[in-house]
Amino acid sequence: MADLRKRNLDLDSEDDKSLGNKVDLSNTIPSGTDKAPELLDATLSSLPPRWRNWVIRGIFTWVMIFGFALMIYAGPLALMLVVLAVQVKCFAEIINIGYAVYKIHGLPWFRSLSWYFLITSNYFFYGESLVDYFGVVDNRTEFLRALVKYHRFISFSLYIGGFVWFVLSLVKRYYMKQFSLFAWTHVALLIVVTQSYLIIRNIFQGLIWFIVPVSMIVCNDVMAYMFGFFFGRTPLIKLSPKKTWEGFIGGGFATVIFGLLISYVLCQYPFFVCPIEFNEELGRMTLDCEPSPLFRPQEYTVPASLAPLVRMVTGKNTVMIIPFLLHSLSMSVFSSVIGPFGGFFASGFKRAFKIKDFGDIIPGHGGIMDRFDCQYLMATFVNVYISSFIRMDSPQKLLQQIYSLKPELQLELFTALRDSLTTRGILQLPAP
Repeated sequence: MADLRKRNLDLDSEDDKSLGNKVDLSNTIPSGTDKAPELLDATLSSLPPRWRNWVIRGIFTWVMIFGFALMIYAGPLALMLVVLAVQVKCFAEIINIGYAVYKIHGLPWFRSLSWYFLITSNYFFYGESLVDYFGVVDNRTEFLRALVKYHRFISFSLYIGGFVWFVLSLVKRYYMKQFSLFAWTHVALLIVVTQSYLIIRNIFQGLIWFIVPVSMIVCNDVMAYMFGFFFGRTPLIKLSPKKTWEGFIGGGFATVIFGLLISYVLCQYPFFVCPIEFNEELGRMTLDCEPSPLFRPQEYTVPASLAPLVRMVTGKNTVMIIPFLLHSLSMSVFSSVIGPFGGFFASGFKRAFKIKDFGDIIPGHGGIMDRFDCQYLMATFVNVYISSFIRMDSPQKLLQQIYSLKPELQLELFTALRDSLTTRGILQLPAP
């Protein structure tokens, strides 16, 4: 009896006595898949549950699509603020599941610490973007110049402050759960904050690098659901029993076609293809430029095997193609083949804790994370793709880096560049 009493006292917390039971949060985490406003719910009450869910899901899909269009119309700054808001909500949904799983009572600092680390991470990542794209503005005042110069040191100091705070908050009988929640918080930061940072980086390269990938994921999700709803017969993966091969393949073909069409349309407008840059004269961000060759039709020679067919149609062995359409094809294939695995990953996560959704904020869909699980995976791919195959440093970005140097180093760089241009005959100096 004494040994049993001692064993109970050594448990990591009062909730560890039930560790042998499976985690079930179905009654703790709200579900939004079957949720609908009362008026809409009453209107559709006569429909079978399957069709009722289909109608509700369809209505709020169009609501989100129109909302997305309005945000694009509002401009890049509005999009960035929305990305930040979505990030915060996704983080809250993931962290709330962690709190429900580990059930730590009487430790108020843990919730505060999670949000402190979120703020610190955002300060670092978004600060990096501001330094890169608004360096000219930041260097106008002494205060901002100091923040730019010591940005990473300040970020590191903030994180160390949180780390020390965590260590000081450790309680003997809660060690295991406290460290588990610490890890949970950092995984959530990795999934949410870093991915939203990459989305912001993509937006700065041009709205087309944000709109096209996001639209592809939406199209793939909608069309896979539609094909699966009407034609689905063959299960695709056990993690998501409702997913079918028919939906997967049908959604893939629809996404490729949709991606090419929307890419062709957006390439016609500088507003969508121009990088976002800060104009010192206007004092604001601008989307005005001469579109690069990437977004203008280029002549390509076709392979010899296809030459006779192309010659019959065009009368020559070449075709005119907008290069971005080829990149769009790569993104559409990724969003169709690999993108859904973000959803499968989220499905496995939810099944591990026996929850249907991450939340109930979107009727017919669930939580914000339920709709953005594939978007974050796509954002990473697009950022890596741009870095590997597209991006070149713009003159403005290079100038911002130069402006951050000390005056003597700027003068040294100017002299070296002037001498090099003169030697190569590019720059003609006036006669003395």
